[in-house]
Amino acid sequence: MTRARVTIERQRADLAGQEKSTAQRLMVQSLLSLTEVRDPETGRHSRRTQLCAKLLARQLATHPRFREYLTPERIDLLSSLAPLHDIGKVGVPDRILNKPGALTPEELAEMRKHPVHGRDVILKAEQQAGVRDDTILTLAKDIVYTHHERWDGAGYPEGLRGTDIPIPGRVMALVDVYDAAVTRNVYRQSRGHDDTVNFIVSCKGTHFDPAVVDAFIGVAPEFERVFHEDEAQRKLTGES
Repeated sequence: MTRARVTIERQRADLAGQEKSTAQRLMVQSLLSLTEVRDPETGRHSRRTQLCAKLLARQLATHPRFREYLTPERIDLLSSLAPLHDIGKVGVPDRILNKPGALTPEELAEMRKHPVHGRDVILKAEQQAGVRDDTILTLAKDIVYTHHERWDGAGYPEGLRGTDIPIPGRVMALVDVYDAAVTRNVYRQSRGHDDTVNFIVSCKGTHFDPAVVDAFIGVAPEFERVFHEDEAQRKLTGES
């Protein structure tokens, strides 16, 4: 009877863990859906950033300074949450978000509020769900709130510098810049893979953590493959 009770309690604990995991995935997908309804490109951008974040984090994990933090489990989690980085753009007016040209200083200031909007969306979801100190949502907030911080402290919204920037934010900063540079949109031509790699390397120690740039160099050809495969899929399905 004792063994039976232990087995039942273990099954209940496993079920509770599965239900929690399912609820967390549902929350993440619901948050991501907010951005997809605003911009059809977001779905493809999400797939690319998800793959590239995993490639970069795996390479960075070979560095002794990052090995303890970037466990296989955390790398998978970082990758799954990467598409949330721009969720705060749901709070940016369409006239700014879809403007086909350079933004005015006032419009740029409004656009730069999107990390704050994104963090606030997650905070509100946490409060409504009664969740506190959740590992997944803490990592999500780091990605959303700090992916525009710069290694030299010239980023936003906090102006964090160096190792004060959470590791997920440092990884996502580089992935986001790469994808934005190689992707053509309504007001900017693609910069191309080679030019983008050179640009990122030139920003080592200013925009980006030097160790993250070194890791990127090791997987840059795989980033290019992700982009080309996505382009082929777009043409195959007839997406604009």
